[in-house]
Amino acid sequence: MSEPLQIIVNGDPRTVDPGLTAAQLVELLDLGGRRLAMEINREILPRSQYGEHQLRDGDQIEIVQAIGGG
Repeated sequence: MSEPLQIIVNGDPRTVDPGLTAAQLVELLDLGGRRLAMEINREILPRSQYGEHQLRDGDQIEIVQAIGGG
């Protein structure tokens, strides 16, 4: 069995299973269905790639949610 990954999400360290995708991380954080943007290691990850992008040990991830107003 592979070692768990250590990642940083919005400044907080997290331990996740190897092979976790960006899409699975969104679900794990209960952010599914929300308008958001994800940056991994200072590069924007297009939403179309969330399902195929596997996280790596040491990744630094920033997730921001769009807030509507008027």
